[in-house]
Amino acid sequence: MVRQYYEQGTHVLLVDTGNSYQGLCELIKGKTKGGDGVYFTYTEDNPIAFNPFFTDDNVFDIEKRESIKTLILTLWKRDDEAPRRSEEVALSNAVAGYIEQIKSSSVQPSFNGFYEYVKGDYRRVLQEKEVREKDFDLANFLNVLEPYYKGGEYDYLLNSEKELDLLNKRFIVFEIDAIKDHRILFPVVTIIIMETFINKMRRLKGVRKMILIEEAWKAIAKEGMAEYLKYLFKTVRKFFGEAVVVTQEVDDIIHSPIVRESIINNSDCKILLDQRKYANKFDDIQKMLGLTEREKSQILSINQDNDPTRLYKEVWIGLGGTNSAVYATEVSHHEYLAYTTEESEKLEVMNLAQEMGGDVEGAIKKISLRRIKGLSREDN
Repeated sequence: MVRQYYEQGTHVLLVDTGNSYQGLCELIKGKTKGGDGVYFTYTEDNPIAFNPFFTDDNVFDIEKRESIKTLILTLWKRDDEAPRRSEEVALSNAVAGYIEQIKSSSVQPSFNGFYEYVKGDYRRVLQEKEVREKDFDLANFLNVLEPYYKGGEYDYLLNSEKELDLLNKRFIVFEIDAIKDHRILFPVVTIIIMETFINKMRRLKGVRKMILIEEAWKAIAKEGMAEYLKYLFKTVRKFFGEAVVVTQEVDDIIHSPIVRESIINNSDCKILLDQRKYANKFDDIQKMLGLTEREKSQILSINQDNDPTRLYKEVWIGLGGTNSAVYATEVSHHEYLAYTTEESEKLEVMNLAQEMGGDVEGAIKKISLRRIKGLSREDN
């Protein structure tokens, strides 16, 4: 489904845990000669890094400014510590002042630059305005943000030297498995993700865009990002966009108020795979999704009478509560290898691609040919 959306010109942003989309992303990167297929993940050798102050066209609209402020507030204040109005105003003015500096000079935008602006020029602005320490404690602000400034523990996080504007990238994957439990990195990365999509949503007029959140939505909903999800699902359709969540655990859906109140109520399209292992719980699922008895019987018939001579899986698709049916999904050997999440198969493709100079498409073709020849010999 995602591949077909991409081929139709859609901007796709994926949030994943488990490297499910690495192969597809590398394939797209190879086919577009690096022009698309951006893969963000965290490793000790190559930690995830951004530059929240960089834009390709030097446009800082209200969403961009607000996302920068939200990001800095997240770094500055604890979850249980609400900022005072005077602090919000001071931060807003600091961000606006640094943006004006970026626009009026050849300064290289970065968090380091913002930190230095606040420490120098903005300190003088506060003194001229006679802003009291109790209204905005500049020393405390700089002290708390120091770990993200050069030389600090997280100085890499917001000072990426890659001038990468994700607005015009059509296939982006954020793999967050390694950081989903990290109290510093995870909230920052989720804000960057949401800001990236909201920026696409509002600025790409007449272009379809979709955000697909795999199992990562459970982590996002826990970390105070629930409001982002609510906002997305209520407004995304107004901007020619789609928001999609994927889960393998039925209990997560049933017991999550975020999903129940925001996502399901605003989702006209529902897709269910084989539900036989949840047969005993299906009454709860039926009630929550508002399924009719006819739809229930369709869903519970999935994969019950498949043709043993063909390799396919069935899927139920319901649209707007008015149309529903069970369909068979069958892909070629090449597609299967591009989409597979089986570790051994992924490694086979990626290792061969590495031997072939990074040619993922070539590796898939070679392995597919081996498999097709093997099947032919079995048939004979």
